[in-house]
Amino acid sequence: MSDSRDTINVATLFDLKGKTALVTGGSRGIGRMIAQAYLQAGATVFISSRKAELCNQAANELSVSGPCYSLPADISHDESRERLVTTLAKHTNRLDILVNNAGAAWGAPYESFPSSGFRKVLELNVTALFFMTRDLTPLLETAASKDDPARVINIGSMDGLKAPTVLQTGTFPYSASKAAVHHLTRSLALELAPLYITVNAIAPGFFESKMTQQPLQQFRSEIEKNCPLGRIGRPEEMAGIAIYLASRAGAYTSGAIIPVDGGSSIT
Repeated sequence: MSDSRDTINVATLFDLKGKTALVTGGSRGIGRMIAQAYLQAGATVFISSRKAELCNQAANELSVSGPCYSLPADISHDESRERLVTTLAKHTNRLDILVNNAGAAWGAPYESFPSSGFRKVLELNVTALFFMTRDLTPLLETAASKDDPARVINIGSMDGLKAPTVLQTGTFPYSASKAAVHHLTRSLALELAPLYITVNAIAPGFFESKMTQQPLQQFRSEIEKNCPLGRIGRPEEMAGIAIYLASRAGAYTSGAIIPVDGGSSIT
């Protein structure tokens, strides 16, 4: 006799109805793309970002697609991050999806790279990601089951898969931090698997965001030329991979680092 779980129902395979998600750095760029995708797929979404006004505005705008709530916080600081976790727990007793998207970049010449900039990037991109995941594990565990794990999705970068190109020289801590995110993703996937929590990372190439605004303005033609598919990413392509990892379709994927970069990381 076949197990009912073996039946493929494509109509609901990517459905997020009834799920609750937190997207850090969700007010703009890739975080906002993911938040909007989850809302349209049926989830309730909390977004967090450092600037309260922008976070509130984004949540208000995104609410046309579904229930979206603003929880402003600077998660690079312990007190602010802990306050975010406490506040989220007052709104919900479970968290199905955590997207660790908040990040920073800093570019400067090798000879004069400031130690403060290096530390800032590593603190937000790596340290805060670890502690956000650890401190939210109880809420993730509450939502998790063997057949439908809770999900942690970390945002890495193609720059964590290979050395940055000549167009991105001077971003030493960014590429190092994203490589660390990828390896930390694998470590957390092993640590949290017994709790039925999957951990994966998306490694984006160039998408429209504040972080990529300057290089795209200066070097867009070169960036597109260096990409095997000859263009930058589109919002629906980030939405697609994020929904896959958060939905029933991605329930058996864990410890994966998935490039979404048009093939740039293999050139």
